[in-house]
Amino acid sequence: MNALTRHHLELLLRSRRWLPPFLCYGILLVLGISGGDDPLSGCAYSAGLLLPVTAWCVRIALTAEPAAARACRAAAAGRVRVHLAALLAALITALGPAVAGAAAALLEGTSTRVGPATVAAAAVGATAACLLLGLAVGALGSRPVVADRTYGILLTLGGTVLVLLLPGSPGRTVVRGLVLGARDGRVDLAGGIAPALALSVLLAAAAVAVAAVLADRRSE
Repeated sequence: MNALTRHHLELLLRSRRWLPPFLCYGILLVLGISGGDDPLSGCAYSAGLLLPVTAWCVRIALTAEPAAARACRAAAAGRVRVHLAALLAALITALGPAVAGAAAALLEGTSTRVGPATVAAAAVGATAACLLLGLAVGALGSRPVVADRTYGILLTLGGTVLVLLLPGSPGRTVVRGLVLGARDGRVDLAGGIAPALALSVLLAAAAVAVAAVLADRRSE
């Protein structure tokens, strides 16, 4: 599995197809975060941006290898392992902007009434939740779940919007929790961020499981 993941990481990085999502993330982050802002609001902004970027990375990782080469590798190692390795490679790739975005928000922000330990914990929880939700959206909006590229892109975009805006969604919960924390001076870690992160883990695991099952059943 490690060798397969390294292979997909090399394919993704060498293709340079990761540049557009990374550049978009960086530009929007620079435009949206400024010195003196509350670090919680900055982390909410960076975490929300991370979700579509992660979904984008998943789509890139799943299409980086030519179909013929992918079929040969699946015959040798199994479709499920190859697919899971691609998803893991995408998640590892998205860790770069995730760490950079959270660090930028924490370092640039100076004005807050919340303790530094609470701010750091909330930032990590929200970033991890959006990272996992982006993985789930990308996995369900890409092959083999959605074979058609156009429909896949539309479903991925729609899923990203729903996860960020739908009431009760863990993505909306963590982002809104940080925004309210910046306004009210307190963050509900135990009753807000932590349950949303746990739900994000479950949703990501379910999405990956569905994608793996379909990868095993459908020939590509």
